Order: sequence, then C-alpha cells, then structure tokens
Amino acid sequence: MVELTLPRNSKVQSGKHWPAPAGAKNTRAFKVYRYDPETGLNPRWDTYDVDLDACGPMVLDALLYIKNSIDRPTLAFRRSCREGVCGSCAMNIGGRNTLACTHGHAETPGKAVQISPLPHLPVVKDLIPDLTLFYAQYASIEPWLHTDTPEPQSEWLQSTEDRAKLDGLYECILCACCSTSCPSYWWNGDKYLGPAVLLHAYRWLIDSR
Repeated sequence: MVELTLPRNSKVQSGKHWPAPAGAKNTRAFKVYRYDPETGLNPRWDTYDVDLDACGPMVLDALLYIKNSIDRPTLAFRRSCREGVCGSCAMNIGGRNTLACTHGHAETPGKAVQISPLPHLPVVKDLIPDLTLFYAQYASIEPWLHTDTPEPQSEWLQSTEDRAKLDGLYECILCACCSTSCPSYWWNGDKYLGPAVLLHAYRWLIDSR
C-alpha cells in the first residue's frame, strides 16, 4: 500500500498577532506568509492589524508600514519601481497573483488581506520566491535579435505594419505572475518554459529585423 506524506516544513502554522496601535480607528488585518528556511521551522501566518490612515492605498504601502512600524525589520519582500513596470513586488494577494504596488488593499474582499509568495516556487524567505529557474529559462531563448543579414550603417528601419506586430508582446515585465498561475508550469517546470518566456520568444521571432 502506498503511503503519501507531506514534505517536511509544508504545513503552515498559526503565527503571531500584532494588534493595531492604540487609538487607531480605521484598521484592517493583513495575514502574511512568514518563512525563514535557515531556522528549520515550519512556515506560519502572521496577522498584522494595520492603521489604514497611516499608510497608502496599495498593498505594498501596507507591507512597508508593517516592515517600518510594526515588525521591524524582519519581514522580507521584493520591491523597486512602485510603478508596475519592474515586476519586483509580484506576489499572491487574496488568492490572485498580482503586483503589490498596483493592487489596492481595498480591492481584496474579506476581512483580512492574505498575502503569500508566488505559488509553486521555492521560497527564499517570507514573500520572496526563488526565480532562478524562471530567469534561466528566459536566458535560454536568447532574447535578442538574431539575423543573417548585414547590420545597417545607421538605424534598423522597420515598417509601421511590422512594428505593430510587436504590440502586446514587448510590454511583458517578467513578473512571473502568469507562469506561476499555470498548472502546466507547476507540473512540468523543468521542461515547459511557461507563458511568460514563450511570449518573449515569440516577440523576437516575429520581429522583422
């Protein structure tokens, strides 16, 4: 008879509850995934009651408030541009992969806003997934122009029609939200490149230059 067991450290436990500061009237709970592999402990859900009057409207604002004012400085997550163009703060918010800098906490239904790292990836710490394989797959497609024709002396001219073929392809910011939402990528990540990398591969194949 086959006996199936969950991997070590796979069970997420209840963590600490951090109450709102005294006098806070407009608060909301944020349930955040916490995991530090160096400790050898199981991951946990920590709950933070955030004073919404003291932070901005985006989930990233709430995380920065937690890191700076409540749980300083242990909470780990990635962030950079805060404009939705770098993909650094991609995470799972309320069961949906999205960017913390463009997703308002008011958009997430329910009493608590649940935040976890992108699914089905190894976790470096807390909300930081290990994207090593994802970036290696991107590098494997050699994402630059390949051509057999001689390079021009000045710019490489392209017709308006050929340039229009790139619309909807070059905008991808490699946040990995789509790939880590894809069941085929979960099951065959070592073989299947995933939607983000395949999109970029097509972007360079369709380029008339």
